[in-house]
Amino acid sequence: MSRLAIPVERHRLDNGLRIVLSQDRTVPVVAVNLWYGVGSRNEPPGKTGFAHLFEHMMFQGSAHVPKNKHFELIERVGGNLNATTWFDRTNYFETVPSHDLELALWLESDRMGWMLPAMDQEKLDNQRDVVKNEKRQNYDNQPYGDWSERLQAIMYPEAHPYHHTVIGSMGDIDAATLDDVASFFRTYYVPSNAVLTVAGDFEPSATLELIRRYFGEIAAGDPVPPLPGNPEVSATLGGTARDHVRADVPLPRVIMAFRTPPYSAPSFAVVEVSRALLGMGRASRLYRRLVRERRVAKSVVTYVYPLMTSASMLLVWATGFESTEPEVLERALAEEIRALAEADESEVRRAIALTETDLVLTLERTAERADLLSMFELYFDDPGRLNRELDRLRAVTPEQIRELAATRLGADNRAVITYEPLARR
Repeated sequence: MSRLAIPVERHRLDNGLRIVLSQDRTVPVVAVNLWYGVGSRNEPPGKTGFAHLFEHMMFQGSAHVPKNKHFELIERVGGNLNATTWFDRTNYFETVPSHDLELALWLESDRMGWMLPAMDQEKLDNQRDVVKNEKRQNYDNQPYGDWSERLQAIMYPEAHPYHHTVIGSMGDIDAATLDDVASFFRTYYVPSNAVLTVAGDFEPSATLELIRRYFGEIAAGDPVPPLPGNPEVSATLGGTARDHVRADVPLPRVIMAFRTPPYSAPSFAVVEVSRALLGMGRASRLYRRLVRERRVAKSVVTYVYPLMTSASMLLVWATGFESTEPEVLERALAEEIRALAEADESEVRRAIALTETDLVLTLERTAERADLLSMFELYFDDPGRLNRELDRLRAVTPEQIRELAATRLGADNRAVITYEPLARR
C-alpha cells in the first residue's frame, strides 16, 4: 500500500478562518465540515455541558434561518447533516449534492455570524430540556450508562479539564442564563477559532470565492482563553484505582483503562496499534483468549481516545456471562495486557494492517475525509499530515509495544470499574 495522496489546499481569511479544500470529482457530492476549537475541556466549573448544549442550540435558527430550517433545507435537497461534541472540539457537517454546496456554506456562515440575534429564552429552555432528556436516556437509565462519568472522575483529577463528562452537569445546564450562553458563543464560535473544510466534487477557486462572500465579513473574535483548571497530569495514575458498581445491569462487566501519551505525542501510534492487537477483530488477543478459548467473556471491546490535553486513555472491557465472577474477568484482562510484553513481529504487523485498513476504509467516505482534514488542521496546523498517517502506523515496532506494556499498562497505571448485576445476590 502506497502513501496516501489526498489533495490538500489551504487558505486563511483575514478574520482568521482556516480553510482546507480537497477536491475529488469521483462522485457528485460535496462535504462541508466545520470544526470549532471548543469542547468540554474549555468549560470552567459551573459552566459544564455548554459545548454540548450548543450542539443543540446551533440548529435552533439564526438571523436568516428559522428554527429547524437548517435540517429541512439540507434534507430537501437530498443531503444529510449532523454535529458532535467531544472533549477537545465540536464539529458541524453536511454532505450535499455538488450543485447545493452554496446552500451548505450559507447555512454554516449564518449560524456562525448571525446566531445571537435569533437566540431567545424559549429556545434555551427547550434545548435545556432536550439535553436533560438525553442525559436520562443515555446515562441515567441505560445499563452501564454512567461508565464514562465514573471513568473520567478516576482518570483525571478534579481540576483537570477532562474530569467532567461532555454532557456536563445538569445543575450547570439548569443554572445557565441567556447571557451565559451568549457569552460562551461570542468566545468560542468565531472564525479565528474554526476550521472549514470542503471535500468532494467542487471547483476550488469558485468555492473559495463563496467562502469569502459568506464568511469574510464575520468578526474574528477575541483570542480564546486558556484552559480552565490544571491541564497537567502525571504519566501514570500511581496505582490501581477502583470503582465497584452494583446496579440493574444484565451481565457483569469489567472496564479497565490506562493513561497514555496524548494524541499529539509521536508514541500515540504505538497505543493505536496496541489497541488493535488487543481487541480488533476475532483474531485479536482478547477475543481469542477470553471469548473463544477460556469462555469467560461474552464480548470484549477496546478503545483508544485521541485526546490532546496532557494524557489520553486506552480502554478495554469484557462483559461476562451470568455465572462469570467479575474477579475472573479482571484477572483475565490483566493477564492478556501483560502478555503484550511478548508481542512478536507477525502479530504486530497484523495489527498495523488492521489499523491501516480501518483508516483507508474511513477515507473512502467523503464526509469522513473532510472530518479528518479538519481535525489535522485544528490540532496540528497540518491537514497534509493525513497523507502521512500510514507511515506513522507502519513505523511501530514490537519493541515499542513491549515498552508501552512495561511502562504504561501495568497495575501502577490502572483504573478498574466493575459492574455487578443486582440479581446476582
